[in-house]
Amino acid sequence: MNTDEKMTGDLFEVDKRLSLKPVVDFNSYLEAAFASGPCACIRCVASSGDETGYEFQHTFDFQGQTANRRFASTAGSDVLLMLKKAWLSYTKAELPLSGTLVLATVKEFVEPQLHKRLLPLLVASGLVKEIEGVLQIQAQMPG
Repeated sequence: MNTDEKMTGDLFEVDKRLSLKPVVDFNSYLEAAFASGPCACIRCVASSGDETGYEFQHTFDFQGQTANRRFASTAGSDVLLMLKKAWLSYTKAELPLSGTLVLATVKEFVEPQLHKRLLPLLVASGLVKEIEGVLQIQAQMPG
């Protein structure tokens, strides 16, 4: 096999880790984490959608599509649990429960069309906080 054939073959080779159940489950979770339309919680309805003073964002704009976070299934602990399973499955290492979250590593196992939802979910759930351009994990959970 010459170098060109080898390089072309590599382009079409799918990383088998992407088909592992925890990775697939995380992608499904990420896709289901948001519902269509603006948030309709009591606070958002009462304020006509003005989120001034909210600790975490409720309504998001994903490339012209309005969506709201499903609070019942996207608490920081829920997101952490799903992320820990996918991270371990994909990297074969435990997710550090403090310090910097390497978003590039997470994006390796998240479907490209879901990348736009990843950071909003991580921040809005309270799992991470962006400090000087670095994502710091905020949640502590027993191993």
